Amino acid sequence: MAAATESNPTDFFDRASRGYWLTRFIILRWIGFIYAIAFLCAARQMVPLVGEHGLLPVGTFLIAVEHYAHSRSAAFMQMPGLFWFGHSDAALVTWAWIGFALALVVLCGRANALVMTALWAIYMSFVHIGQDWYAYGWEFQLLETGFLAIFLCPLLDTRPFPRHPPPVLVIWLFRWLGFRIMLGAGLIKLRGDVCWRDLTALSYHYLTQPIPNPFSRWLHTMPLWFHKFGVLWNHFIELVVPWFAFGPRIARHIAGVLLVSFQFILIFSGNLSFLNWLTIVPFLACFDDSLLARLVPRAFAARVEKSREASVPAASPATFTILMIFVLTAILSLDPVMNLLSKDQAMNTSFNPLHLVNTYGAFGTVGRERHEIIFEGTTDAEITERTAWREYDFPAKPGDPRRTPCFIAPYQPRLDWAIWFAAMSNHAQYPWTVHLVWKLLHNDPGALSLLATNPFPHEPPRFIRARYYRYEFTASDDPSGEYWKRTELGLWLPPLSREDPALRQFLTAHGWLPP
Repeated sequence: MAAATESNPTDFFDRASRGYWLTRFIILRWIGFIYAIAFLCAARQMVPLVGEHGLLPVGTFLIAVEHYAHSRSAAFMQMPGLFWFGHSDAALVTWAWIGFALALVVLCGRANALVMTALWAIYMSFVHIGQDWYAYGWEFQLLETGFLAIFLCPLLDTRPFPRHPPPVLVIWLFRWLGFRIMLGAGLIKLRGDVCWRDLTALSYHYLTQPIPNPFSRWLHTMPLWFHKFGVLWNHFIELVVPWFAFGPRIARHIAGVLLVSFQFILIFSGNLSFLNWLTIVPFLACFDDSLLARLVPRAFAARVEKSREASVPAASPATFTILMIFVLTAILSLDPVMNLLSKDQAMNTSFNPLHLVNTYGAFGTVGRERHEIIFEGTTDAEITERTAWREYDFPAKPGDPRRTPCFIAPYQPRLDWAIWFAAMSNHAQYPWTVHLVWKLLHNDPGALSLLATNPFPHEPPRFIRARYYRYEFTASDDPSGEYWKRTELGLWLPPLSREDPALRQFLTAHGWLPP
């Protein structure tokens, strides 16, 4: 009889799950923190970005999606979300603050499957209407991470340590997510830019990354051997260490320490939104209570042990649901695995409308120079050589050469990020930049809320232009006291006024002005 019990798979999973009570506790709290930051970004920025009078209005976007799909129901199936049922500015703000409030509930230790499902569904709705502002791999990554978290906690019980143990299969799925994230990032680098293969990538990265922080200049000025060692360490962490996440306990713990500490190094080096904070989550699944119990206060560890002793196995329906999620993930992993094996590997791609199992990657190419778009305005009625132009400053992206970069991650100023991409191309590829100019010409409160300063507080400017610069770090002991040295490369946008017929025609063609 004992032998039969020993061979029961359900008993095996129950015993294995008993070692992850603290793991579940920490993972859920950490996800709650990430969701809170993500929804705070949405609450503060979505209306000026995609609201009724935003830079890329959601109404226009949903009409285009419906037209492409040939019906509203087909469009919903391709991009499911709450905003098909109402996308007013009030709805955007309300859902963002509801998501933020639910995230705080999770952060405070009160998570269940219903709360986690609501967070996932609301955030997916924002991602699907986010357009250029949400076109980043970590948006899909948060959805996949959040979806797995639904099955890490009970359906209704919101206690920090519920009566059922954490399902070990979900812990393994978190490790599988982390494995794909790191391997995808490592392979895209080796297959992409040659500077990752000749070990010079970090000689450029700290300068050319989207939003540097105060440590970026110091890291950029380190000697070449330091940068080459950093690239080698990056390859080791992304291509070798993840395999040990599935290994024996000691190997798994060492892998977890290396993987988590690597994310903190990246957090230290630049403002990469909540990407690195989020990537820590699946690597927390490398740790079990045999390690974590030594790191928490003794009284807290005793509480965890008491909950473990009083626990009961999950009911059959819950166990069956977890098995089905495991099988579904295995099936949906086929496309991401084939992508990882392909020499034409795609970076940050989703293969299904719900973004359940995706492929990831970061910095497959590294810029050699930093280019910045600087928007300027003037109240002069005519433009002459003596026209006085005043610059618009943004919250985080480089602008004023005297301004030291800030710490802003995990919060993401989405307009600043989008302008970093626009600086690699032209306004035809990023037409919202022209719409931004139009709004600044009218001192639009929504657009100005996304900026750090308004140099024209009393009356809107008569003309706005965008100049194109190359930015370089100065030496830390530069006598000028400036943080950046910049060289003008020309105009990115010529001077535009409200009366400019070409500007009005451009905006009308994109549906931002009535015919």
